[in-house]
Amino acid sequence: MTHDEKSPGHAVWEYQPITAAPGPDWPDGRRLAVYVALGLEEYRFGAGRTEDIVPEVGAPDLVNTSWRDYGNRVGAFRLLERLERAGIPPTVLLNTALYDTAPELLQAARRLGAEFVGHGISNSDSLEGMSAAGEADYLAAVAARIAAEEGTAPGGWSSPWLTHTTSTLDNLVATGYRYLLDLRLDDRPVPIATVSGSILALPYALEVNDSTTVVGRGASAGEFADMIVDEFDELLERSEEQPLVMSVVLHSFISGAPFRLRALDRALRHLSAHRDRVWFTQPRAIAAHLPAAQRVGGGVA
Repeated sequence: MTHDEKSPGHAVWEYQPITAAPGPDWPDGRRLAVYVALGLEEYRFGAGRTEDIVPEVGAPDLVNTSWRDYGNRVGAFRLLERLERAGIPPTVLLNTALYDTAPELLQAARRLGAEFVGHGISNSDSLEGMSAAGEADYLAAVAARIAAEEGTAPGGWSSPWLTHTTSTLDNLVATGYRYLLDLRLDDRPVPIATVSGSILALPYALEVNDSTTVVGRGASAGEFADMIVDEFDELLERSEEQPLVMSVVLHSFISGAPFRLRALDRALRHLSAHRDRVWFTQPRAIAAHLPAAQRVGGGVA
């Protein structure tokens, strides 16, 4: 292949290696920031996309519906309790339909100082196939509902099913979102330039994620807990070289199951035992700590 025949790349963000100059330390001189994202999701019955534990159940699917609803009735409360015990402030990936269907759950998260990140109206939704204008309206509707309920618009967005259109990044910035929780392209925050401005991509776990790993790949509760511990230990060691970010992604109906909760709790206790060296935080605090002039990375419009 000649030089002229080489792929020009995807042209969404610029390449920059981990060996590039580090960004600023986190507060109190700490070098590893850790946030735990908890997906609180609502699904429309019998319509749109679903996450299932039992495949190919015919309609009406009461079986998988009950599994998902367990998360909002039971699992999420127990996960919030475990995060509080570990001293980790929750980051909630929120389907705004829950304001109507499970208000007591959101009250519980709010009492713990949760950050609410826009995650769509329902998790039966997908950005895939939306028109640019339709997508912009959808993003704005999510932001408006969170602002009405919480008193402030969300700074962060995480797409249902991690779906995007060619307009998503532009629409997010134009709608007022400042950071994105969808991508794992680095162990550091990376700003991505759009025609509407810059959005900060915060490291978002695609594998230390119970949906992709436990449901998608059949990992056991113990294996998932080991992944969290190993990811943490490795990044804590590498953070001696430069400030890094680690995320863990949980879902109420997956990790909130009692047998998984026990294994997860062991991992959370391991993390919290190192709190003298680690900043347990939320995406809004990470983004606020990084003024544009100090951000690592770059993008192309």
